[in-house]
Amino acid sequence: MYDVIIVGGGLAGLTTAIDLSSSGLEVLLIEKDKYPKHKVCGEYVSNEVLPYLERLGVNIESTLADQIQRLVLSNASGSSVKVSLPLSGFGISRYALDELLYRTAISQGVTFKFETVAEIDFKDDRFLVKTNTNNYYSELSIGSYGKRSNLDKHLNRTFIQQKTPWIGIKAHYNSKHFPKGEVHLHNFDGGYCGLSKTETGAVNFCYLAHYNSFKTTKSISEFNKKYLARNPFLSSFLDTSELLFDKHLAISQVSFQNKNTVENHMLMTGDSAGLIHPLCGNGMAMAIHSAKLVSEEVKRYKSHKNRNQLEENYTQIWKKTFRKRLIFGSVFQKILLRQKLSNIGMSVVSRSPFLLQKMIQQTHGKPIS
Repeated sequence: MYDVIIVGGGLAGLTTAIDLSSSGLEVLLIEKDKYPKHKVCGEYVSNEVLPYLERLGVNIESTLADQIQRLVLSNASGSSVKVSLPLSGFGISRYALDELLYRTAISQGVTFKFETVAEIDFKDDRFLVKTNTNNYYSELSIGSYGKRSNLDKHLNRTFIQQKTPWIGIKAHYNSKHFPKGEVHLHNFDGGYCGLSKTETGAVNFCYLAHYNSFKTTKSISEFNKKYLARNPFLSSFLDTSELLFDKHLAISQVSFQNKNTVENHMLMTGDSAGLIHPLCGNGMAMAIHSAKLVSEEVKRYKSHKNRNQLEENYTQIWKKTFRKRLIFGSVFQKILLRQKLSNIGMSVVSRSPFLLQKMIQQTHGKPIS
């Protein structure tokens, strides 16, 4: 029996575990894969979450993460604009960041079980979490298992019934020419690609592509040459860089549909609660920020012991914090994926970079303490 069981050990799950355990709660985190590991991810984090991580004892400086101050944006034809990021951020691989959070969580007394969760049931005011080998019980349960899972089917979540056309691809490359301190977002026909340096000096190459375009080719390599290389920036990068992974990582059915923040009394965080479009480059910060929100409400619950109030408060604060940026992210994505609108938009922000900075601010929060 635990105070809290967290299902899924991504950014939101790990950060929540650290926060709650450091506050004296007995926390169990169940994750199917051991650390460290690579994941399909943009690997850029806005500085909005840096004060919070520092308070939790997570030392980002120890990782040598790339300090990012500038954004380079281009449309499919290669027209581009460069601006300073309002808050700046840092580039770090999930391999390094998840491992850092895991080690911090261990030092704070979090219990880890590396098992696959099969069912989550709520009965008699407590949760029963079943894995393939064990049963665990808790007063509260938090879902942090990512964008899409079989658990969503078990919980009868609405979005899981709908197929989505998005595929995510990621790999690390060695590049002698890619500059430090920059994150790039390059549009191509049927998707967009992000580039930024990580703590090792390798460049994270991560893109989102529409399945209708992807299915016209036989391999990721062929898709890169046929579609991405039409953008001069991406063509140059692929021609002058060396793939460091044995193969690209891929994830299908990336869903941007609305999700409930509470399902069968389970509190959802990170991508399990809502996913921002990757072109906004801030999904990692949102996951960490959501950990702060849910941790605060859980700690309040321990004093008032009103489950309905907990769920209502968390739902309201999550929407207040993230709904606006999710809407703006959706709008920006639609602009980038329509060539005429993208060309018009690039022409406008090229003449007025300040406008692009204001747009970026709509998908990024303020520094959280």
